[in-house]
Amino acid sequence: MKFLIQLSIITFFTNPVWSQKIEYPHDVITIVTHSSPGGGSDVFLRELITKLDDIMDANFVIENVRGGSGIRAVARVANGNPDGSIFYATTPTYILTSLLTNSSTNYSNLDPMVNIFYDQEIIYTSINNPINELKDILEDTNRRYSWGAANPASLERIALEQLKSISGSNAAIITHDGGGELLLNILNGTLDIGIGEYQELEPQLHANQIKPLAILSSTRDLNLPNVPTLNELGYNVELQKFRGLAAPLNTPPSIYAIWDRAIQQLLANEEFVSEFEEQLLVPAYMNSVDANTMVDEFISNTQQTFTQLGMF
Repeated sequence: MKFLIQLSIITFFTNPVWSQKIEYPHDVITIVTHSSPGGGSDVFLRELITKLDDIMDANFVIENVRGGSGIRAVARVANGNPDGSIFYATTPTYILTSLLTNSSTNYSNLDPMVNIFYDQEIIYTSINNPINELKDILEDTNRRYSWGAANPASLERIALEQLKSISGSNAAIITHDGGGELLLNILNGTLDIGIGEYQELEPQLHANQIKPLAILSSTRDLNLPNVPTLNELGYNVELQKFRGLAAPLNTPPSIYAIWDRAIQQLLANEEFVSEFEEQLLVPAYMNSVDANTMVDEFISNTQQTFTQLGMF
């Protein structure tokens, strides 16, 4: 049986680069994330705003709102002023949480405004762990291994549940408040393997503190040519994680137009795109119409996956 969580990738197109900063109706723009400081979304956003500072005439603030597997962060933005001053940094987590809980605040309270990238996920372990191949633990029935993922409703956790189901492993899957906490538990030996984004793992990869065991994409990545995909190992699990921004409902179309222009200008910068591609991020520009279509497809595919896993 093949489990697949995947989204359609819409190739961005190059636009002329504007020499002056784009005017914005607010001096400060708050971008809310459910990620803990040092987590993948937090790292991504802080790198992103350094580039947006050169494009938009506004100051950016990253606000980490933790708890509720992302619902608190969603509520923070959903209850914000729909005037373009506050946005939510979208990843699949806010949809997964909505589908798995009965919270009155959910993905329907936000409007996908723009998508920017999708990124790839890595299954990894500590350099001090004797595990050298993922099959070493998937096929070992003599002990119960501990696997780690970020919060309970994360796409990473769902991917590990899929892998556990396919492989027949009896592993315990331990969830965390964020990728930073998960990484610490891998490094100190509390957990055997974890799953995370390249951005949050890059320093430890370069410092030779962790070793990648598999990548959850359809093909190998040029930056990690020796790391096999799960498909190559015989486990049909793929994961692609979108990254964009969502706005409170009823945010004016004029705000959407400014962001569309800014993100297209951002992705027209080859140096910027190259820097992010080195972190296994792939440009995937979508305006609000396309982002909404993508989210709807993702919801439908995820509901099917949850049904297959017996989670509904």
